[in-house]
Amino acid sequence: MTDETEIPAFAPKGPQLVYVAVADHIAARVKAGELRPGMQLPPERELAEEYGVAYMTIRRANKELRERGLIVTVHGKGTFITES
Repeated sequence: MTDETEIPAFAPKGPQLVYVAVADHIAARVKAGELRPGMQLPPERELAEEYGVAYMTIRRANKELRERGLIVTVHGKGTFITES
């Protein structure tokens, strides 16, 4: 991988909001190609375990990612990386 596509370690610091740090990390994973368009994200509870944060933090991070246009949630199906 080149430096542009390396995924930084998840390590929120200082005054940064944790949900923003999670959203930024997932966005970096998309940019690096680890998460590709059309892929389904793991359930929110699994992501909470993976990131070591509260379930509600992941819910807020997903809201942030939806606002950025990076993911779409389909009721009854799951959350997917958008094609953009």
